[in-house]
Amino acid sequence: MSEPVESFTDDEYAFLRHVRFGELPPRVSPEERAESIETDTRPDRPDPTGGESEWHLRAGG
Repeated sequence: MSEPVESFTDDEYAFLRHVRFGELPPRVSPEERAESIETDTRPDRPDPTGGESEWHLRAGG
């Protein structure tokens, strides 16, 4: 036999969330937000000097 499952009220769930996570930081107003600018990603390796074939010869690949 299983025991009956106790259900919490919304207020009890709110209290448990507050105990577990604490206070939320104050909300950021639209005036305080910063606009982000997308930039190009950094290449994995520098541009080859002397041509792509010379780069492969130097790297051994």
